[in-house]
Amino acid sequence: MNILDGKLVSAKIKEDIKADAAAFTAQAGRKPHLVAILVGNDGGSETYVASKMRNCELVGFDSTNIRYDVDITEAELIAKIEEINADDTIDGLIVQLPLPKHIDPDKITEAIDYRKDVDGFHPINLGRMQRNLPCFIPATPYGIMLMLDYYKIETAGKHAVVVGRSNIVGSPMSILLARNANPGNCTVTLTHSRTKDLKAEVLRADIIVAAIGKKNFVTADMVKEGAVVIDVGINREDSTETKSGFKLYGDVDFEHVAPKSSWITPVPGGVGLMTIVGLLKNTLEAAKGNIYQK
Repeated sequence: MNILDGKLVSAKIKEDIKADAAAFTAQAGRKPHLVAILVGNDGGSETYVASKMRNCELVGFDSTNIRYDVDITEAELIAKIEEINADDTIDGLIVQLPLPKHIDPDKITEAIDYRKDVDGFHPINLGRMQRNLPCFIPATPYGIMLMLDYYKIETAGKHAVVVGRSNIVGSPMSILLARNANPGNCTVTLTHSRTKDLKAEVLRADIIVAAIGKKNFVTADMVKEGAVVIDVGINREDSTETKSGFKLYGDVDFEHVAPKSSWITPVPGGVGLMTIVGLLKNTLEAAKGNIYQK
C-alpha cells in the first residue's frame, strides 16, 4: 500500500504556480486576482474559503473575500456577480456552496462569466470539457488528475468506477478518466444511489473514485486487491479528541481498505489539498488568458 500524498504533491505544484505568478506579475504589473463570495456562516464553507484565501497569498495572488448575511436576495447576489464579471482586474470568481435554500445554485453558477469560472462549474466549461476542448476543469477532478499524473498512475485500459454522480465531482471525473489523454483512456462505470448491486460494480474496479458524501461508505469487501483508491469524501463529525472540535472522515473505510490497495488517498491530507491546487491553476490560467483570450 502506497499513499497518494496530497500534501506533498500540492506543495510541489504550488511552488511552480508561485514562480509562474511572479512572472505574470512582473509582466502584467498586477497579481492574479481571485474573488470568493461567502453567503451565511456555514462552518465548512468558512474553513474552505479561509484555506483558499490563505493559499492565494502563499502563491502570490491577490484575493478578496466578500461576505453576505444569509438573508441576501438572489437578485442582489446576481447583481454583485455581474459587477465582478465586468471588472477586468478580477480573473476568477467563486461562489462558495452550499447556498441558502432561497437562492438557486444553478442560476448563480450560470450568472458567473464562464471566462472567470475557475471552479469549472459553468455549463460552457463542462460542455467544453466533455468535448476535450480548452476549459476550466472543475477544481476537485482537476486536482485528482494532477495527482494521478504526478505519481504516474497507469490509467490507460484500466476499469475505473466512480461512486457518486454529482456535477461537481462524480460526473466530470467520469468524463476526464475516459478522455483520450494521459491520465485517461479508462473504461469508466459511473455508479450512484440507484445502481443495482453497487458492491459488485466497485469490486471490478482497478481505480475507485469515492465521491458519495457518506462516511466510510466504501468498505474492504468492496475493493479488490491492488486497486487504486481515490477518496473525495470530507465528512465532519463532532469530536472531543481534536482542538477544532470536529474530526474528518472520508467516504472510504481507510483502516480496512488501505491494506488491499496499491495506492490510496488519506482524509485529510489527500484530495482536499489538490482541490485548492486545481483552483489556483485555473485562476492563473484565467489571468494569463491561456484558456479564453481576454
